[in-house]
Amino acid sequence: MSYLKFDKNLMINLEQSLPKEMLRTNQAGAYHCTSIVDCNTRKQHGLLVMPLSHKDYRPHVLLSSMDVTVIQHGAPFNLGLHRYKGGVYSPNGHKYIREFDCESVPRTTYRVGGVILTKEKIFISKENRILIRYTLVEAHSPTTLQFRPFLAFRDSNELCVENTALNAECPPVENGVSACLYEGYPTLYMQFSRKPEWVYDPHWYKDIEYVKDLERGVPYTEDLWVPGYFTIPIKKGESIIFSAGISEVAPRTLDKMYQAEIASRTCRTSFYNCLKNAAKQLYLVDGKQEYMLSGYPWGTVLARNTFMSLPGNTLAIGHQDDFDRIMATASEALLNFMATGQKSARIHGIDLPDIPLWAAWSIQQYAKMQSAADARRYAPLLRDILNYILDGKHPNLFVLDSGLISTDGTHVPASWMNSVWNGRPIVPRSGLLVEFNALFYNALMFAADLVESDPELTADRRRWTDHAAKMAPAFVQTFLNESGYLYDYVDGTYADPSVRPNMAIAIGLDYSPLDRRQRKGVLDVVTRELLTPKGLRSLSPRSYGYRPFYLGSPEEREYALHQGPARPWLMGFYAEAYLRVFGMSGVSYIDRMLIGFEDEMSQGCIGSLSQLYDGNPPFAGRGAISHATNIAEILRTLHTLKKFNK
Repeated sequence: MSYLKFDKNLMINLEQSLPKEMLRTNQAGAYHCTSIVDCNTRKQHGLLVMPLSHKDYRPHVLLSSMDVTVIQHGAPFNLGLHRYKGGVYSPNGHKYIREFDCESVPRTTYRVGGVILTKEKIFISKENRILIRYTLVEAHSPTTLQFRPFLAFRDSNELCVENTALNAECPPVENGVSACLYEGYPTLYMQFSRKPEWVYDPHWYKDIEYVKDLERGVPYTEDLWVPGYFTIPIKKGESIIFSAGISEVAPRTLDKMYQAEIASRTCRTSFYNCLKNAAKQLYLVDGKQEYMLSGYPWGTVLARNTFMSLPGNTLAIGHQDDFDRIMATASEALLNFMATGQKSARIHGIDLPDIPLWAAWSIQQYAKMQSAADARRYAPLLRDILNYILDGKHPNLFVLDSGLISTDGTHVPASWMNSVWNGRPIVPRSGLLVEFNALFYNALMFAADLVESDPELTADRRRWTDHAAKMAPAFVQTFLNESGYLYDYVDGTYADPSVRPNMAIAIGLDYSPLDRRQRKGVLDVVTRELLTPKGLRSLSPRSYGYRPFYLGSPEEREYALHQGPARPWLMGFYAEAYLRVFGMSGVSYIDRMLIGFEDEMSQGCIGSLSQLYDGNPPFAGRGAISHATNIAEILRTLHTLKKFNK
């Protein structure tokens, strides 16, 4: 299989090529994202999009796009592509594309008459700089390239309109110019490896449309500022490198910089390599702190997503050191909250009731994927988490006499099913949540086993095992119903009968109050009603309120978010449960289930997995184009299968 190569027939067909997106990041929060034909289809698309620390770390689009024109014998051939008001595409540069290859770096090959030109884009690691290399592969007459930058200087979730407030000046720098349209923004330096001619020719390009935003029912039209254009003659066999960054660079170093980045890349030539690259793109290094982004293009640093995705996105690809560094940053924020009640300014949602539970689960995966001996370094953190919960110190996690834990989710969502409209949870899961209690029981048992040989923790260990023994029968009595599956939550006398995938989390954990027969019964219901080729549905089609398609207005999409669309990350728990019940005989089945995710490598955001997929055929990808927990849990499943196949 040729993983990420697309030929002329697909590229020139906008119905097929526009929905395919590509993403590159610098592991410092900046990214480049667009469609594979270089037509921006979202307001979040851009050549250089980067977070601004003085603006709450939100990403901002500085350089939206760059149109390149090939000039021969005075005739211009513009290779750019934009959608304008009324759905008009211009200047239709996609018709010159002969191939797009994204296995190493994104490379587009154009043919204009006798001219063959390639364009390759690469981000500089941990630096807010993108390089684009243009190579004239073939030409039979003198050729000139013209470059026209489209500038935005705006929040990635907002839109720009023509205004008189911008600073139109473009001061010269070595082999280029600089620009800073508005106060409070960094200066953008646009430079070439060879000296260009700069022509100051300022214009607003008005009514540019973003079709993905149009489909989402949100504002979708903006105006972009083009201050002028560069021209550079180029000969057959020559390359020109363009740099866009927030610091000036020595043009003579651009080729060396480009080659060094190429050498460090892992080619996306397999399912695993695609996911490995997608995982690494989510790392965020900020000084001495390292984080995990929840996804792109709307991703921020979320506590729940961090702990849920940390094992798969680090340990499953051999990045133990990154696990330790990200865990150090996240656990510091968690410990500070547990000690003082103070929330983290950078890691959002650290105060949510399931965060300590997912942190404990993450440490457990470290013990399984590395070793229990290595995991003992996290025993103090695990002790603090469990005793914090048992001592009733969390403001929204309550230990009942039965040993089970309760939470209040009536006004603010308490779990990952956190869709909200008009300030109220759409799925108001409150009281005894099935995955909360399963995670807590699992954490108690795991911690007790981990510190078994530590005499200093004997009293803690006894406390944990006694509590687990107390809550085990209460769990079965509370959640297991006569139909053989688990209630999603129990609030007072109300037991929610909706068939949801949270029960898959409960049976996919290493320690469970359920016996093997009970686990198999729950697994059968999950398989029959929730399993799709793209993960587990968030609600069974047989349950009230099923909405399989994440489409329509913002309100319609929010109401559908956890009412039917499938989530790939839940496959990690489903696979663990299936293999625990069926052993080696289940390996081939789980392996076949992963084929549905491998197919996604050439769909949506190529080489990655979307946030969610429709619950009914054709199971189209929706939401965020690259999502941390989905990537992580499919990687963890691959890691689990590898251990079984040894």
